[in-house]
Amino acid sequence: MRYRAVPKELLTTLAQYSTMTAYTATVTVRLKHGVLDPEAETTKHALERLGFELSALRSTDRFEIDLEADDVDEAAARADSMAERLLANPTIHDYEVSVQNADESA
Repeated sequence: MRYRAVPKELLTTLAQYSTMTAYTATVTVRLKHGVLDPEAETTKHALERLGFELSALRSTDRFEIDLEADDVDEAAARADSMAERLLANPTIHDYEVSVQNADESA
């Protein structure tokens, strides 16, 4: 069997990834106050018909993202970028990002 030398650049890249930590980022996206939320209105009326009393209801989308990063700040920055670029529309949505070590979330 023949073995080839592994290029130094590949070893450096592999070493970099081996020091990364697994994180779970949670991005919660909700409509801004004042933006119509027909899903929440329909659900609110249904709950009231069932006898529940509530003053307001808002719907949210929650995304859980598993990713590798050097530290929690990098993981949060990457999740924030995902939220800004795709997961939320800044015109009508507010969003929150929280990050925790994947080992702690299990």
